[in-house]
Amino acid sequence: MKKLIAAALAVLLALPAHADDKIGIFETIYHSDASFAETVAAIEAAAGGSSLELHGSLDVRVPDDAQQAKVFVLTSPNFIEAARAEVPRTISAQILRIAVFTWGDEQKAVVNMANPVAHAMVYYADSPNYDEMVAAAHAAADELRQLVSTVPGEAVSVQIEPLRKEKHYNKYKGDGPARMMAKFRTWEKSQLLIEEDSAENLDAVVERVVARLEAGEIADETFPYGWEIVAKIPVRDDAVYIGLTNPYIENRMVHINSSFRSKDKTDKAPYPGVDHATALPTDVLIVREAGKTRVFHYGQMWRMQLYFWDSGYRAFTANVNVPGKIANSIEAAIEAPE
Repeated sequence: MKKLIAAALAVLLALPAHADDKIGIFETIYHSDASFAETVAAIEAAAGGSSLELHGSLDVRVPDDAQQAKVFVLTSPNFIEAARAEVPRTISAQILRIAVFTWGDEQKAVVNMANPVAHAMVYYADSPNYDEMVAAAHAAADELRQLVSTVPGEAVSVQIEPLRKEKHYNKYKGDGPARMMAKFRTWEKSQLLIEEDSAENLDAVVERVVARLEAGEIADETFPYGWEIVAKIPVRDDAVYIGLTNPYIENRMVHINSSFRSKDKTDKAPYPGVDHATALPTDVLIVREAGKTRVFHYGQMWRMQLYFWDSGYRAFTANVNVPGKIANSIEAAIEAPE
């Protein structure tokens, strides 16, 4: 009974926000009483009987192995169906991610999610079905909460930075003075074309992209080369998502964000940036549009600001070359060999 009350409270707290409220791109949804391994196992076991589909997972390589973090990549058939009328290049909003990570000197297991509502506010801002899509995102978030409710512990609803108002997400082009670094681009203009083919060749293009990615040699965390495929998801007939990671992007993500969050560090948990793990994996989209099959990835400066702006402007100026290295590496891995 106590657990049901806690879950109901979490859902109540997660009801649609007032337009002036600040909403996190991440949201903590559960404090586990189990160990990290037990929490991960419970979520994996629950996924098979849930309304969601689990497509893949990744064990984040935290610097010095100081903490643990695991990301699950899922979709909601209900959310995908609700978005059926939306343009195929919005499928990034339909990729759901939750993470289990260890936090504090007691290394407690915590669960958070990439907030589906915040993502819907970005990708569907210009849709005539905006209200319906935000409502569908709320429902998808509730499905994630239900998934983790089998874990011993307490359901919570805590918005995690970076925090923004709905209007900011609707017109998202970056944050503060760093908008200039993202070239003031919207999500659509931040989707960068890698290559294109004929419309009927979508399946062949997917196979070709996967083969090129799998052929690459993965470097250590000091170089951005080589990519691991975390999940390949045919979201719909005209759109396929491929989620990528490598040691470099994981290390830079956790290390840079943690470096600028001294108040959240502890002796045994020096990397608070693990609570941003659901920024991973990074997206490659293969879509059929305008009579062609097109392969896109994101300008990483835009994407890094969306997920890591709480690191602060100084973090972006000090690491200004990192997004470009990541983007160039993805392009090089997918482009046709010369």
